[in-house]
Amino acid sequence: MNIVEDLKWRELIYATTDPEILNVLENEKVTFYLGADPTGDSLHIGHLFPYLTAKRLEAAGHKAILLIGGATGLIGDPRGTSERQLLSLENH
Repeated sequence: MNIVEDLKWRELIYATTDPEILNVLENEKVTFYLGADPTGDSLHIGHLFPYLTAKRLEAAGHKAILLIGGATGLIGDPRGTSERQLLSLENH
């Protein structure tokens, strides 16, 4: 089973904006990144699926770059607001 079939079987791919990405995942090796916001109170199940998917992509020969913090942390959690407020380095 190739990586795209595996991800579809696991229902980790539902739709794509460009179907060509599926061809790229099957026939080329790509570098991708996954960012996480460290300002939340805790990690939850919603964080788990992207990291498990990243691990599967790595096992298929792709290269993952995992980002935690940095600019993602400065933007903060948008819950309850319509706009994300940029946080200072001292306040996050």
